[in-house]
Amino acid sequence: MPYNSVKEILNICKKEKCEIWQVVLDEQVSETLLSKKETFEDMKKMYSVMKQTVAEYDKDAVSSGKMAGGAGELLKKYSEKHDKTLLGDFLSSAVEYAVKTAESNACMKRIVAAPTAGSCGIIPGVLIAYENIFDTDENKLIKALFTASGIGNVIAQNASISGAQGGCQAEIGTASAMASGALAYLEGGSNDCIANAAALALKNMLGLVCDPVAGLVEVPCIKRNAAGATNAAVAAQMALSGIKSVIPIDEVIDSMYSIGCSIPTCLRETSQAGLAITPTAIRIEKKLRKN
Repeated sequence: MPYNSVKEILNICKKEKCEIWQVVLDEQVSETLLSKKETFEDMKKMYSVMKQTVAEYDKDAVSSGKMAGGAGELLKKYSEKHDKTLLGDFLSSAVEYAVKTAESNACMKRIVAAPTAGSCGIIPGVLIAYENIFDTDENKLIKALFTASGIGNVIAQNASISGAQGGCQAEIGTASAMASGALAYLEGGSNDCIANAAALALKNMLGLVCDPVAGLVEVPCIKRNAAGATNAAVAAQMALSGIKSVIPIDEVIDSMYSIGCSIPTCLRETSQAGLAITPTAIRIEKKLRKN
């Protein structure tokens, strides 16, 4: 990689007078030896799968753990029933699509790990909603995905995107930061604005533990995708308004790594603490084992 931090990406952008997505695209080209056109088309295919997952959502599908299924349809019906929702058109759509994607994952449908399966709904949720609500050119959305992937690559390199290693902050937090940077780009934010959006989003997720009920990526994972999508939009709008993160994104990433190392093993995807050992969760696990 030609960069080991977001700051290095920003420095390249200043030197080359380009945008973040271009730096990330160039690096991908150098790694894969594919042409820029081929690399861009590969990302388009990933985005098409994201859209396909939402479009082919099965409202009747139920996960193996019987804890997930149908929530995306409930969100859709609620929005259709009300002229005005608490979240408005964009966020209502983003939350609906995020939940639909995460439920599809739990029901063993085809998804794009973005950056992980457990956090697969956040980036598709905000980007597909943005495309639908703002009628955006698809090529710009692909550039937003490259922007997001650059942020994700730095986090993966310097911290973690694994719930087993860093808690849910590493999965939902990373996806939310990536999505926030993508939204800032789509709204015309500068490279610095994009970095601030990612920092603000990630800060809001620090310390989030990974405590899946019965060890399945269903509860609370799916609903956290909805929260991550909402957080991404909130952070992006703050950054676009001119609000800067007092702590730079790279330092936030370092903090996330440090916090992840401090989180007890019982709260890192082992289902030995947190929501996973509540009375209801224990009853669910016993029932699943019995069946």
